[in-house]
Amino acid sequence: MRELINYIVFGWYPYFCLTTFLVGSWLRFDREQYTWRSGSSQLLRRRQLTWGSNLFHVGVLVIFVGHFGGLLTPIWIFEALGISYGLKQWIAIGVGGVAGMIAFIGMSLLVHRRLFDSRVRKTSSFGDIAILLILYVQLILGMSTIFVSLQHLDGQEVVKFMTWAQGILTLQPDISSVIADVHPLFKLHLFLGMTIFLVFPFTRLVHIWSAPIWYVGRRGYQVVRTRRNGKVAAEWPR
Repeated sequence: MRELINYIVFGWYPYFCLTTFLVGSWLRFDREQYTWRSGSSQLLRRRQLTWGSNLFHVGVLVIFVGHFGGLLTPIWIFEALGISYGLKQWIAIGVGGVAGMIAFIGMSLLVHRRLFDSRVRKTSSFGDIAILLILYVQLILGMSTIFVSLQHLDGQEVVKFMTWAQGILTLQPDISSVIADVHPLFKLHLFLGMTIFLVFPFTRLVHIWSAPIWYVGRRGYQVVRTRRNGKVAAEWPR
């Protein structure tokens, strides 16, 4: 029974989450464009929002890049670069710990603002609060795994997660057995991480797809006009 549960959660569930993530995002963009928004409440308690949002986004972007690169980079590349498993483990603990703390401070500000400011809470939907708390719990779980990682400084646990993640993407059967014996805290962190992908299309997180990366290299100008007494007072390219 234990092996079956491990297979369902870490062998079948990842594909269900990824499929929902991709197909759901596409369908929502195609059919529900008017719901494709971040639902900002930035006019309320703006200073706390600015600090919280900036800290959270900086920290979580570093964490995302670290997870994406650390898990999906083939092991032989690290070996070719002379990076041992133990060194990789220390890099993950150091960089992940600092980025996690930055994101945690920012998220704490956002959670406090969302839950304890009556005006912000009234403008928040159930989904807004739910996804915020899910991300908060996931961040806390990720920070907690550092203490477990300090007990496995040889880096072998990291290799297991790399093998599992790459095995999922390459459709390897029974890859879930690789992480069958890892610490339950890691398993809970993985499960909640996959669940975030599952609920992604149904929350405000979809605004991530609309990140204006193209804006930096755009061609042409944006014309900015100022009006005075109903007439254009000045006009300049920006």
